[in-house]
Amino acid sequence: MTKNMSSPLPSFISSPVKSPWRTLKKKEIYDNAWIRVQEDDVIRPDGKPGTYTTVSYKNKAIGVLPIDEEGNTYLVGQYRYPLDLYSWEIPEGGCPQGEDPLSAAVRELKEETGLTASNYEVLGRSYLSNSVSDEEATYYLATGLTEGEAEPEGTEDLALRKVPFGQALEMVASGEITDALSILAIYAYAQRLNR
Repeated sequence: MTKNMSSPLPSFISSPVKSPWRTLKKKEIYDNAWIRVQEDDVIRPDGKPGTYTTVSYKNKAIGVLPIDEEGNTYLVGQYRYPLDLYSWEIPEGGCPQGEDPLSAAVRELKEETGLTASNYEVLGRSYLSNSVSDEEATYYLATGLTEGEAEPEGTEDLALRKVPFGQALEMVASGEITDALSILAIYAYAQRLNR
């Protein structure tokens, strides 16, 4: 049984507030299948003219924190080209416009780990870098796990690691896990356990 526990962003995040910025002109300077970069001529809050460059993502970010009956989680290791480093993360991926985020979570969990889950719950939603982008993330808790065969994309060279959840939490605290979406999901679940 899969539960879609979707809920809108909290009202304090989505409530309209009058912008102290005034936009004079918008100019798209780059566009591809994944992002659009826009450069705006603006009047800043201090009244002076300026330029504000933003990145709009065409996919939403999706993360899945799988927890088995023994309290273990599964981490995915992969090389991250933009950072030129190897990263341990929860299973993650993109959710194209028009796709249900839960469907993307189910797909990414199976693709990267081979796991399927009978229950999904939204752990949270966040904007990942809101000073320069609109990238929105939804992260799920997946339970009722069944193991299977991973189906990574051609761009992914993945390693899979099963660890006790407490160890994953320690990996965040020690800086071994640095991926923002993973940190958010792991801390959200730890907070839930402490209630």
